[in-house]
Parts: sequence; C-alpha cells; structure tokens
Amino acid sequence: MSVSQQRKKNKRGMNILFADDERSLREIMRLEIPRMGHQIEVCADGQEAIEAIKRKPFDCMIVDLDMPGMNGIDVVAAAQQLRPEIEAIIYTGKPSQETAIEALRHHAFEYLTKPCRLAELAAILGRVDERRYFKKQMSALEYRLKQVEGDSELIGSSTAMDQVKRLIDKVAPTDSTVLIRGETGCGKELVARAVHQASLRSDGPLVSINCGALPENLIESELFGHCKGAFTGADQARTGLFEVADEGTIFLDEIGELPIAMQAKLLRVLESGEIRRLGDNRIVHVNARIICATHRNLEDMVEAGEFREDLMFRVNTFEINVPPLRNRIEDLPILASHLLQRHRYANSEDQLFTPAAMEALKAHLWPGNVRELANVVEHAAVLCDSLPIDTSDLPTGFSKRQLRKEIRDSGPITLRDLEMIAIQRALERHEGNKPAAAEELGVSLKTLYNKINASEERQKAA
Repeated sequence: MSVSQQRKKNKRGMNILFADDERSLREIMRLEIPRMGHQIEVCADGQEAIEAIKRKPFDCMIVDLDMPGMNGIDVVAAAQQLRPEIEAIIYTGKPSQETAIEALRHHAFEYLTKPCRLAELAAILGRVDERRYFKKQMSALEYRLKQVEGDSELIGSSTAMDQVKRLIDKVAPTDSTVLIRGETGCGKELVARAVHQASLRSDGPLVSINCGALPENLIESELFGHCKGAFTGADQARTGLFEVADEGTIFLDEIGELPIAMQAKLLRVLESGEIRRLGDNRIVHVNARIICATHRNLEDMVEAGEFREDLMFRVNTFEINVPPLRNRIEDLPILASHLLQRHRYANSEDQLFTPAAMEALKAHLWPGNVRELANVVEHAAVLCDSLPIDTSDLPTGFSKRQLRKEIRDSGPITLRDLEMIAIQRALERHEGNKPAAAEELGVSLKTLYNKINASEERQKAA
C-alpha cells in the first residue's frame, strides 16, 4: 500500500476555522467544507475567530482580509502567537500587491481573491493537508533519529567532566581534527556528538563509523564509495560515508582497529580532502570535519608497527581524554537517575534508588564504564515493580560488593589485571559464551579474544 493510499484510508480531515463577515459565505462554507472531508467552525469577525482558537486547536484557518475590527492579517498574526502550527489562508475581494506581501510575511499558506471556486479551495486544502502530513512525518523521523543517536547531553559535574566540557567548548567552534581517548564504554561517542552539535557544522550531518566493525574487504567501499561493477557484487554505485558527511562531521570510532593498508588511504584523505571511489578515476572533494576515538594506546601501536606515526600526528591535533566512571564516581547518582528516567517515567521529586541500592552502585568498580551502568539500570528498570530501585532489583553481586572486596583483598592491582577480572566474571556469568560476554563488556569479539590471548601469553612468559 502506497503512502497516499495509506493516508486516504486513515484520513479524518482537518479542523478548519472560517472567518468572514458575510453571512451568505459563512453558510456556504458550513455546508461545502464538510463535503470536502473536513470539519469546520465559522466566525463572523476576527475577534470571534481568536476566541475560538483560544478554546481549541485548528489545523487550518481561512480568513477574510477585510473584516470590521481586526482584519485578516491581524487575525493571522494573533493566531500564530497562540498556535504556531496553524496554517493560514487569506482571501479578499480587494487584492493588492501590498496585502499579498504582508500575507506572505506572516507565513500565510495561500493568498486568494474572491470569488474563489470550490474546486480551487478543495485543491488548496488538499495541499495544506499534505504539508501537515509531511511535517508530522519529519517530526517523527527527527524523534526516531534522536532515539537512535541518544542524548547528546554530557551528564556530570565532577572536576574530570568539567575539564572535558571546557575542552569541548574550546575546540567545537574550530575545524580542528579531534582525537577522543578513553576506555570502552566511557562515552567517547557522546563527546563526539557534543563537539559536533556545538560546532558551526551542527546543521550538517554527523556520520559515525565503527572502524572495528567494518569487514576488512569492504572498508574502502564503505568509506569512499564505489562504482557499479567495481568488484564482484557491486551491482550498483554507492556513495561513501565521507561524501555523506560532506559539510558536516565524520566520526571514526575505534580508529586503532583500522588495518594498516587503509591507514595510508585515510591519511591522504585527511591531508587533501579528496577521495576516489572504487572503480572510478575521478576525484571527489569533500569538506568534512574529522573526529576520531580510540580506547587503545596509539603510541604503543606505533612502536609495534600497527599504526602509522604520521596518521597519529594527523588525527591528534586536539586531544580530549574521557575519564572512566570509577574516576568520577561522584557523578554516578545523577547518571543513574538520568538513565533510569529514559526507561521509566518518574517525577523529579520521586526517590529513584534506595540508599542501599545507590551504595551498591557506588561500590562497584565499573570496568564497563557508563555503558555497563546503562545495562545495569535497564535491568533494574525492567525487574522492579515500583520505584525506588532496591538492591534486589540489581544484577547478582552488586549488593555484596564482591568485585571491590576481591580486589581489596588481593593487594595492589594493575588496570590490566582489573580488566581480566571483569572478563573472567563476564565469562562465568555466561558459562563461557564469549560472544555474550563480549556484548556485556561492550567490546568486539575480536577484542575479547585478543585480550584473552594476551593474558595467556603473559602468564606463559611469567
């Protein structure tokens, strides 16, 4: 079923306000507008029309320009202050260029002259209804996009987060390349969105790419596009993500996972602003700001020959380090409350967590950072029957502070050891299921295997 067919099936018509001081016209419209599929209320003058708009919403208003008291322009101006969404049609028996310009200045949808044929009016109302439909569709798409992208607000007032916000304010108005560093799950993409939205490119697209999630044989096509027939299976041309991000921002998440061969091609794009689609000799110029992120130590990767030094210098024009959640634990109460309110409606005065539950959350070391906190809060929101969240609603182990006790009893511990404790516990919870453990930890399966293998090699060496 097409969009137009679906609309006709569901169509209920518009609520229309008709204002004219000629009684005969009011009676004609009272009869004819409903035959066009709409509901109507008629008024004898401008003041009566304004009172009607105060009482209830209308989708469209048809207003005579020449009425005693308030003229049509005044009525439209007042109505748009009360209900900006209303569409206005002004019509008159004394048309002039000045009044037409004034009507357009007040964003009138149409300017008609008397006499107006009913067929013409029906066509205009159809276009008004189409416009309203597409406005609603656009609002729905914007809402869905926001739901997918998530909130761009950086939550927290700790010293560490204040520093991050200050750096964002400094770099956002520029076109400098930004490198965002931080552990997995600490909110690097959220920082990238904040930089974009505070920049001069905020009206342009923000295109996010997880370099570690792209298949190696398709990375170049994804980034730069390809022509039809460029390789087996390329049955149609495709625009690359760099072109999609033109005049906006491209966010290269986990840039440390990019294969070394692609790093040279990326470097050329960053330096020249030129791309070439696979299978095409033509050069395409793109103007996209580059923001990169990584949880890996790029300097160590350069030493190991896994990352190009010239690319590291190119992407690291301006650096923002996002603190792990354990280093800003004072932000946890407001973060947890914010995440809970995304899943369950709650008034700001409601108690969202019991003191015991909040203490259990604070006692955890959060190896998965904010992403882990989001999963824990969602688990609790689903499990609890009513607010506030209690310790019984949290995943097993939180109320007992097991992880902190385990580490405290073991004496001094490195961050690498802490990471392995988190991996081991995730594997235990999922009975050795590595894909499920990787998903819980917020890392790729490849990264999980790399960390396990590295740990085993260190143990053998010891």
